[in-house]
Amino acid sequence: MKDQIARIQAEAMSRIAEIADMKGLEDARVAILGKKGTLTQAQQGMKDVPKEDKPAVGQMLNEARAAITAALEERQNALQEAADKAAVAGIDLTLPARSLPAGGLHPLTLVRDEAVRVLRRMGFALAEGPEIEDEFHCFDALNTPTDHPARNEKDTFYFDSGKLLRTQTSTVQIRAMEKQAPPVRIISPGSAYRRDEIDATHLSAFNQIEGLYIDKDVTVGDLKGTLEYFLKALFGSETDVRFRPHFFPFTEPSFEIDVKLTVSGQAPRWIEIAGCGMVNPAVLEAVDASRGSSDYAGLSGFAFGIGLERLAMIRWGIRDIRLLIENDVRFLAQFQ
Repeated sequence: MKDQIARIQAEAMSRIAEIADMKGLEDARVAILGKKGTLTQAQQGMKDVPKEDKPAVGQMLNEARAAITAALEERQNALQEAADKAAVAGIDLTLPARSLPAGGLHPLTLVRDEAVRVLRRMGFALAEGPEIEDEFHCFDALNTPTDHPARNEKDTFYFDSGKLLRTQTSTVQIRAMEKQAPPVRIISPGSAYRRDEIDATHLSAFNQIEGLYIDKDVTVGDLKGTLEYFLKALFGSETDVRFRPHFFPFTEPSFEIDVKLTVSGQAPRWIEIAGCGMVNPAVLEAVDASRGSSDYAGLSGFAFGIGLERLAMIRWGIRDIRLLIENDVRFLAQFQ
């Protein structure tokens, strides 16, 4: 038995020394140490060794296995070192590395962060809410009648459960008022979803930043002054801004806001970017009913919602809103 073990070890050492690649190394390991390997088969013969010889034979087997395992590891390291040297042969490792291309923030992220900074300086706090909403927060609490087109499945993404993807971030305004007593001064940037046909100025998934201010004696003058300051802080003091009368269920009076878009090679044109107005008393009544209080009774305030994509189009003169979602690196590289 001892002669057999010595022979297996000698043959294994000779074979390992001649191995030229990793596949040969693995084949040798299996042939010697595997379940059916030569040393494993010899170990199974221990049952036939006389009792008095078993300690010495067992020790010899362990020593042979340890020596072969060490030889395999040493050969593996040598083969790996040779492969590493071959991989860099002919390469001057002292040359400076190639510079990696610089990344940059998406234009929507840039304009969102800038808008938030301006509004935070004006005293607005950040608020957030769920994108999957219920009809109360998305429509009922905002004084939207049951026959309003926005509540139709052709305009809004509904789930089988009756939940829906919020059509505006105004839902956050309701949730903020439910949680806290007045005064309230918040902004809520985030995504909104509508079944709009995608074209040069519309997307079905888009981004908004909405604001709400509720307190005593808030006026239309406060609304107009706040938004004019905000837009001119973003686009420059010479920016043309106009307010047009409009209708929204949740504000009265209501306005749409236009900013003049100037694109190189095209005539300047007005583009709608926001809706706003004085908060409808019915909204405050709905919030008080939800809170079980009268905290908002007799107060006034204003709300506004601005499309971030529209802000980006005006900020950089982007002619087509679809450029913001196509992820064309040639387009996005302009904002790095």
